[in-house]
Amino acid sequence: MDRTFFQNKRVVVMGLGRFGGGVDSVLFAAKAGADVFVTDLAKESESADSLEVLKGVSVEYRLGEHREDDFAGADILIVNPAVPPDNRYIRIAEKAGALITSQIELFFQLCPAPIVGITGANGKSTTTALTAHLLQAGGGTVWLGGNIGYHPLLEIVGDIRKDDIVVLEISNFQLEQLARIQAAPCIALITNLTANHLDRHGTFEEYCRVKEGIFKYQKCVVACPAVSIFNAEDSITRAWYQKYLNDPGRKCLAFSADDVPNEYVKLFQLPGRANRSNLTAALAVVSCFDINPPAIADAISTFKGLPNRCELIAEMNGVRWYDDSKATTPVSTIAALNGIDEPKILIAGGYDKQISFAELGLCIAKRAKAVVLIGQTALKIAKSIELSRESDCTVKYADSMEQAVKLANELAVEGDVVLMSPACASYDMFKNYIQRSEAFISAINMLSKQ
Repeated sequence: MDRTFFQNKRVVVMGLGRFGGGVDSVLFAAKAGADVFVTDLAKESESADSLEVLKGVSVEYRLGEHREDDFAGADILIVNPAVPPDNRYIRIAEKAGALITSQIELFFQLCPAPIVGITGANGKSTTTALTAHLLQAGGGTVWLGGNIGYHPLLEIVGDIRKDDIVVLEISNFQLEQLARIQAAPCIALITNLTANHLDRHGTFEEYCRVKEGIFKYQKCVVACPAVSIFNAEDSITRAWYQKYLNDPGRKCLAFSADDVPNEYVKLFQLPGRANRSNLTAALAVVSCFDINPPAIADAISTFKGLPNRCELIAEMNGVRWYDDSKATTPVSTIAALNGIDEPKILIAGGYDKQISFAELGLCIAKRAKAVVLIGQTALKIAKSIELSRESDCTVKYADSMEQAVKLANELAVEGDVVLMSPACASYDMFKNYIQRSEAFISAINMLSKQ
């Protein structure tokens, strides 16, 4: 497949998306000479940022609804990853003879360079960015993509050369789409597995089945031999390591947080065991390439982490404020709580993905002096804290991020840490975790002016 395939085709893009994937698909199809039509359930006011980027591009829009005729008339349907594969409008387009595809599928089909793909329940964004950072120490061109701000894939694919390296964070929704064409990265890594997105997948077993696709569909070819990298500390991924270990033509590696050489630990700026696991995972990928140790060491020492992931935002009156908005699962928040030693006031809660907060409740009871709860899951998290039966953690509720920050400020004393680590997705109150972060920072800035 190449760009000429899209020329004069009726391309329907289903969903502009929250992180620019739909915009990337629209721009790609338009530049390839397609007749582009966007349909999105979000209203115009909710899609303002994406529409601004597409200003001046020849595109038709159907916003605030889907109509069957729009799908029945498509030659190609590019589907946003947030849309479940059994969506009835996809079936309508399929029945009418349309090619069903997605941004990630098109990228895999068009990309000439080897792809390093990283997935998992937690730590995948940091591991992806860290891996790309370390690989750049080898002196070649490294392309980074994923849920790390807006990183277009299709817009850049024409600039990627076969000797470059592409490092992608790949979500479980994107893995569902790649399974449709049985595609997977040359080098595949999974950080860990914990219950997540059960609102989409129904069971943890189904969620794991989707995740395993990153290994199942790896192809062992001379130009890109398959390397599969597993977390040795995760019981499921450890079992997968044993399962794939004897596959002909496949190289299997396993990593553990305890495997990081001491000289690297001293250089690494990110705190906690979870981040050491991210580092050793990235080092496992780097071991597949010819990069000298001094260059790797220098790269480790200069990696400062990602925004919205335990990022120090401010220090006021002896209290430090951390933004961990990207912590959208209980395990992520548990890692953040365990990675900070000072007394903590936690701000948590958000969209309900139907996952258990039992372990999180125990951790909050032991590791937080107070918690301010927001969003759909506030009562669920509070109940999980109560079940610990040994907690003297103060529990408060807030209706907004601004109110949550004010309450946290009232609870905090000199030497404390306020940690906004929600353990949940943001979609009940915000359009994404970035907007949630912006609301947190804005509220802190308002405090500082009082």
